Amino acid sequence: MSVVQGPALRRELGLWGAAAIVVGTVIGSGIFLVPRSMVMRVGSPETVFLVWIFGGFLTLFGALTYAELAAAMPEAGGEYVYLREAYGPFFGFLYGWTQTWVAKSASIATLATGFYLYLANFFPSLENVIAVLPVPIGPQWGPLEIRAGQLFAMGLIMALSGLNYFGVRLGGRVQVAVTVAKVFAISAIVLVGLLAGDGTTANFGTSVPANPGGFAGFFAALVAALWAYDGWNNVNMVASEIKNPQKNLPLALIGGTLLVMVIYLAANFAYFYVLPAESVASSERVASAMMLRVVGPKGAAVVSVAALISIFAALNGSILSGSRVPYALARDGFFFRPYAWVSEKYRTPGISLILLGAWSAILVLSGRYDDLYNLVIFPSWILYAMAAASVIVLRYRRPDLVRPYRTLGYPVVPALFVGVAVVLLWSTLSNENSRREALLGLGIIAAGIPFYWYWSRRAIR
Repeated sequence: MSVVQGPALRRELGLWGAAAIVVGTVIGSGIFLVPRSMVMRVGSPETVFLVWIFGGFLTLFGALTYAELAAAMPEAGGEYVYLREAYGPFFGFLYGWTQTWVAKSASIATLATGFYLYLANFFPSLENVIAVLPVPIGPQWGPLEIRAGQLFAMGLIMALSGLNYFGVRLGGRVQVAVTVAKVFAISAIVLVGLLAGDGTTANFGTSVPANPGGFAGFFAALVAALWAYDGWNNVNMVASEIKNPQKNLPLALIGGTLLVMVIYLAANFAYFYVLPAESVASSERVASAMMLRVVGPKGAAVVSVAALISIFAALNGSILSGSRVPYALARDGFFFRPYAWVSEKYRTPGISLILLGAWSAILVLSGRYDDLYNLVIFPSWILYAMAAASVIVLRYRRPDLVRPYRTLGYPVVPALFVGVAVVLLWSTLSNENSRREALLGLGIIAAGIPFYWYWSRRAIR
């Protein structure tokens, strides 16, 4: 379907590289930062674990569903391809548009923000406000404050965008190395917490006043958990660069998601084993608080280093994979044509990498960590739900499509995924604390419609 001629992407990522994109991109800043907001919303460690398990199985259902789509259509762009084939080019375009301007770019901005927050443990001056813009576009429509750390985060995004320009093999090797380092570091932190002499299972019976609590609190906490799980689908975006995709894509998706679930549950068990609920609720950096109690100041510093490694891997994987979405759009004639350019020497979508990085860097200025992940989750899950439903649509529309892997538990698994996604979207939109970001996400999706009309008419000509 490509309307732009030129060098093509190459299949240079093996199974380990693909799995490292799944694990490395998912495990970022969330596991170190979101337990606080989760326990504040549901009140008790037991319910926090329930949210993590529920979110993990929901993510696994998505991975099982996507595995069929990825193995059958291993092309660059991930969900863009699935939505295009199931519903037509309009919905594929809306996915790519939303990923480029909101979902993926804001996710990259959120990770870079988390990176500078942990780096501020060593360089506190990063949190200094260096400018205040008297325009009502900051958190809660207040003035926009610019911190030194935000400028650092913007530079980091652009540096990694430049690194990934020099080949998917190089980016993949970096991803494998930092993913192995992060899994080792997080496992060590969990073991230290579980072997702590002053830890106690009595902490699992502690609680804090939940706000908002109940059903609303559960789904508000689920949004935080799903941000921590977000990124499991990124490997689909680089499907055209994975060797033996019919085998390696399902293995990477399902195996990587299961490993992430185990790591997240183990980490939260360690947190609450050492800290009572009220301490978790008052700790912006819960892993650091746990290690501070067990080991002292040096332990907190170790956590900060582990978090930096973890976030770095997630940031690199997000930039590597996310740049393939606007590239795929442009190759089909539905986006700005320069995004389709591929380096003849390195075979990477260089302009897409740099421009996505530049827009993500600008979004770093748009809000706090919580504001940014709320901006990501709402539009992302609209599209995740549609993509998961496409596996059912394509079973009817394309019965001839070769499917090397078929979704386990079909059609119940994709149907449950879509159903919970709809409830999550309704809950997010009805929650006053996340409504602004959800409406902004919807507005940006709608803003793409006139662009689609323009590009689709040009493509017909």
